[in-house]
Amino acid sequence: MTEATDLSLQVGRQMLSEQVHAGLRAAIMRGDHAPGEALKPQELAREHGVSLAVVREALVRLVGEGLADRLPNRGFAVPAFSDRRWQEIAEARRAVEPVMLRMSVERGDLEWEARVRAAHHRLARTPMWSAQQGQYFSAAWSAAHYAFHRTLLEGCGNPVLMDTFDRMWTASELARRWSGHRTPGRDAAGEHQRLEQAALARDADSAVAVLAQHLTTTAAVLSGTTHDEPPEAP
Repeated sequence: MTEATDLSLQVGRQMLSEQVHAGLRAAIMRGDHAPGEALKPQELAREHGVSLAVVREALVRLVGEGLADRLPNRGFAVPAFSDRRWQEIAEARRAVEPVMLRMSVERGDLEWEARVRAAHHRLARTPMWSAQQGQYFSAAWSAAHYAFHRTLLEGCGNPVLMDTFDRMWTASELARRWSGHRTPGRDAAGEHQRLEQAALARDADSAVAVLAQHLTTTAAVLSGTTHDEPPEAP
């Protein structure tokens, strides 16, 4: 085998791994795989028409993102839905994200301010709920929600912390989608608006307090999650 051929095979395998990873990630986030369900490499390889090595690479990436667990002697599985797991994630977010937000408020420049304002504007104008194709959480709102929170924190200028945020966010987002219900009385839009206002006012103490309460409320919602019937369409 020539060096060029070997390189071509490596590139092809990487592309297949990217495709399988993207497909599995989307399927897990959609709820196609139940909490705790086994992700069997042999079955997935047949389903996607790829080798076991390609599937394993994709699964290892999902483990790194918090969307799969690697079980000793039992392969891979979708994370189990448990109050303890999500409370641990919430605890980690409450420990890390307020520190990042304080750094952002102190370090963020005018470009950061503009991005925060634009991200909040998009979030505020995007409907949260949708019954299209059975998805009650709007995919557009979920993307805008992530973008707003990430933009608030990226002013910290620390890529290691941002990678940590991305992983915690993905795990929390999975739990939120599994929750499948609305939260009566919660003013999420108001919480986001107060976050934007405090951050842009460069009031680090207020911004941190609002974010801490926001994360605490989210944790309480997820800890009370049930898996009954999905919500009625708006």
